[in-house]
Amino acid sequence: MKKLPGRISIPAFVCLWLLASCSGARQLSGEAKKYSPEQLKNDYRIFRNTLEESHPSLYWFTPKDSMDLIFDKTYARIADSMNERQFGTLLMPVVAAIRCGHTYVKYSSNFSRYLDTARIKIFPLSFKVWKDTLVVTGNLNKNDSLLRRGTIITSINDRSSKQLIDTLYQYTTADGYSGTGRYQSLSTMGTFGFHYKNVFGLPDSLTIGYLSPYGILQETVIGAFSASRDSLKARDSLDQKKYSPKQIRYLESFAVRNLQVDTTLHSAYMTLNTFARGHGLRKFFRSSFRSVNRLQLKHLVIDVRSNGGGDAGNSTLLLKYLSDRPFKIADSLYAIRKTSAYRRYISRQRLHWLVTSLVTRKRADHRYHFGYFERHYFKPRKKNHFNGNIYILTGGNSYSATSIFAQKLKGQSNVTIVGEETGGGAYGNSAWIIPELRLPETHIRVGVPKFRMVMEKGLVSGGRGVMPDVFVVPTVEDIRKSIDVKALKVKELIMQANNADR
Repeated sequence: MKKLPGRISIPAFVCLWLLASCSGARQLSGEAKKYSPEQLKNDYRIFRNTLEESHPSLYWFTPKDSMDLIFDKTYARIADSMNERQFGTLLMPVVAAIRCGHTYVKYSSNFSRYLDTARIKIFPLSFKVWKDTLVVTGNLNKNDSLLRRGTIITSINDRSSKQLIDTLYQYTTADGYSGTGRYQSLSTMGTFGFHYKNVFGLPDSLTIGYLSPYGILQETVIGAFSASRDSLKARDSLDQKKYSPKQIRYLESFAVRNLQVDTTLHSAYMTLNTFARGHGLRKFFRSSFRSVNRLQLKHLVIDVRSNGGGDAGNSTLLLKYLSDRPFKIADSLYAIRKTSAYRRYISRQRLHWLVTSLVTRKRADHRYHFGYFERHYFKPRKKNHFNGNIYILTGGNSYSATSIFAQKLKGQSNVTIVGEETGGGAYGNSAWIIPELRLPETHIRVGVPKFRMVMEKGLVSGGRGVMPDVFVVPTVEDIRKSIDVKALKVKELIMQANNADR
């Protein structure tokens, strides 16, 4: 993904799936090749020094003395040889301690490509994760009649669910103190299985403790699932023979963004799963608000629960259709340096230097400020502006540009935010341009954000995500029955408003 001004990247928890929750059925290059302690220490020093030199928010939520202690303790653990997977796992808690959802660790390109096609062992279960509870949401072993959706898991290989969650929580990233973001990360796209395999290993069989439908504690043994990631993608992709290319493009676009109208409720439901470029969002917004106003709808629901962010220009455009006043994106937006002493290890460093040089100016605080966004107020659109009731559905997967979007509308008289705290910070984030550091020995890649954006100064100290006006979270029974309680809550609010208008 390109990193250009005005673009906020998809947060780090999505990148974890790219690492694959798997281990090789035979010796893989990233598993078999060992690196000496000297090689690993060299990579680690570059990793640490680059973060200390260039990360604009390294000590934003974790004080310097605490980060120094984490850096030193992790360095001391490099006593023996490690393979790429082991070393990457060592780095992840360090990155998580920064509390920045845009700082990430990925395997080398070669190892990642191999994992895409190799036949691999995969942790077979996915969960909805709470603070001390694991509830099954998916099982790759389709013939398993015991561990169905909604089953409460009490232990895996003699480790309690709370032990597992508390441990793996330390390997996940989110902005600031958003616990919802970390728990949602563990609930998303195989991330729990990825971390389980890296931290505890993935044996051929797993002993699972669970509660039966009658609340009785029971045990079963299941096997790891064996497949290539490519075959899993093919299984879940659209049937190329069943649909024409035009139909496939439409269905793919519909999955990313769509608008559904309910004239009986005088409402429209907009699903928006990204703000990234390449999905025709400008045209989509234009046609959607034209339709909403032509039909004189009173209520608009915007579902951004799965929206990890993207182009800030797209989120700003949507705000123009909804905001009742001019708005500014950032109180401050700056980088702490234009280049790096480790630039030979950083992808497209010259381009990043050029862009930073063109759009920023060094000020008295010795920081390079992106003044346009600090000064500019965006005006609401007059044509097809929506003035009815707005309901925004949020959750732990709402990040970056999505958090900006929600926070800028929070408190507006016709806006109600429904759901859970966003994973992205309400105060701002560190993103916009994210150079990728490639460590010279292992070739592991580390995303190091270049800019810090403070959206609203008064919100920084709390370090939380955007809080909902109406808090809604599913129960175990809701998950078992696949009930979307947040959407139902919005429908209830719309019906109440319609009844009040009569």
